[in-house]
Amino acid sequence: MLRILHSLPRTHKLLLLPVATMVTVLGAQKIVTTYQDVQREHRTLDTVIVPLEVDASPGLPSLSFQRSPLGDAIDIASQALDATRQHMPLANLVDEESFELELIDSASASADGDLPLALTRPSNSQPEADLAEALPTHLDQGAVHMAVVVGTIGSGMLDHDGTLMADATSYEPLPDDELGLFEDGPVILEQEIAANKSFVPEWQTYEVKQGDTFAVMAQNRLGMGYSEVIRLLDQLPDKAVLARWRAGDSFDYQLDEDGNLLAMRMMRNARDGFLVERDDSGFEVATIERTGEASQRLFAGTVSGSFTRSAQATGLSSAEISELSRVLGKKLDFRRDTRRGDRFQVLVESDIIDGSSFDPRVLAVQYEGERLDLTLIRNDTDNNFYTPNGESLDPAFNRYPFEGSYRLSSNFNPRRKHPVTGRVSPHRGTDFAMPIGTPVVAPADGRVEKVANHPTAGRYIVVRHDNGYQTRYLHLSRPLVSRGDRVTMGERIALSGNTGRSTGPHLHYEVLVNSSQVNAMTVSLPENKSLSGDKLVAFRRQAEPLLAVLQSGDTGTVVASRRSNDEG
Repeated sequence: MLRILHSLPRTHKLLLLPVATMVTVLGAQKIVTTYQDVQREHRTLDTVIVPLEVDASPGLPSLSFQRSPLGDAIDIASQALDATRQHMPLANLVDEESFELELIDSASASADGDLPLALTRPSNSQPEADLAEALPTHLDQGAVHMAVVVGTIGSGMLDHDGTLMADATSYEPLPDDELGLFEDGPVILEQEIAANKSFVPEWQTYEVKQGDTFAVMAQNRLGMGYSEVIRLLDQLPDKAVLARWRAGDSFDYQLDEDGNLLAMRMMRNARDGFLVERDDSGFEVATIERTGEASQRLFAGTVSGSFTRSAQATGLSSAEISELSRVLGKKLDFRRDTRRGDRFQVLVESDIIDGSSFDPRVLAVQYEGERLDLTLIRNDTDNNFYTPNGESLDPAFNRYPFEGSYRLSSNFNPRRKHPVTGRVSPHRGTDFAMPIGTPVVAPADGRVEKVANHPTAGRYIVVRHDNGYQTRYLHLSRPLVSRGDRVTMGERIALSGNTGRSTGPHLHYEVLVNSSQVNAMTVSLPENKSLSGDKLVAFRRQAEPLLAVLQSGDTGTVVASRRSNDEG
């Protein structure tokens, strides 16, 4: 019948393709069944002929052949059947022509190989692999395997040397336990991990409630005795951290397996706190100090009322205003020099921790006022403030308040005796004999505090200098300045004279430190602290970006600017 099938026209072969496929499967089934029957009846193998190549090794027939494009599937199936019946090697199978192939959805046949077969029309959505699923389930698996081998050859899934191509795969999976992968049984990791798990203390947080005391809480929650609580409080540098609780405060703690305190962490603020850890002898206390991220903030405001209230209106803290007042106070008299409408900017750097500011440092100040314009920059090297040109707020202080050379007629002497009465009459200044009208100059920068007349001192002037010192000039013939005037080193402030109780023309000169007279000829006076040379170059390089911030008003972080309506 198969030879007749082979001689049919090509269109007839296409219609009978399912028949040829099933014949291949059933033919292989018949061979294997016959072989099994022979084995059961102890018959010889003469009735079963499986052709092999002369040089073939035991096993399946050689599958090596020259692979070519997929040919006429019906001719391949016919040749395979002929080879089986006529003892032809499977390697002699050849393809004749490539063509489009459509497969049926399913096919069925009886186990004894009787035809015809039951066929189902092709479906566009039916995959080719479903054809194998349509085979009778009671077919011998060896026959199915031989049919799959033949199908593999016909579909081109074997390379010319008999090895599977990249898209080939096994057609029947095997369970892992049959391959010996778990000879000792599966390993349950959860059980083994649980068996070796050790205790690891975890940090917990306690929030203080109204009426809580540490002594009671420690005994109830931390497993501490009263004596342990007392010893711990004695070891803390700041007992208020635990002794003066407020509702809402919190601290972290760790307990051991028995519920006793291992460690405790308490913060006084976002930056500072204490760490308590249990050791063999009791508790050990260490200090916690958190470091923050340096952040620059620019505050800008306008004077309206007192300078302090105007600075507070910008958002500056009390500590920042205190440092600002100290810096500006060396050049600015807040009671007399500030005017409504004066503008100021303050660049502050501080450490930011959890949104809170710590250790504020004024980096730069700019004041634009009716009576004074001033810009000051902090120098990182010595933390002193200088003008952009490197001039110090604490300039040099000259020893003598005049130009030229004049005779010292009376020294500073707190134990001097009066020449007539013989009683102790302290002389708390230094007298220089000089003609009336001799110019008197300021020995350092400062501000005139007082210009007045006195029966004994005559006409006199008091000047407060930027370094905090004061100077007084007595027996003057004429003052050249007024109260509140700003004076600079070397500026003429008066003319000498002979007013008040004086025995002759002279200048009585006093220097006061902390409001007490000192010997002007021996007191330690500030030297010139202005920057020069390499120090000046380095300072200008550092000051450049700070000046740019003051001019642009942009720090890249936070800029605060308010106008105060408060009156001082």
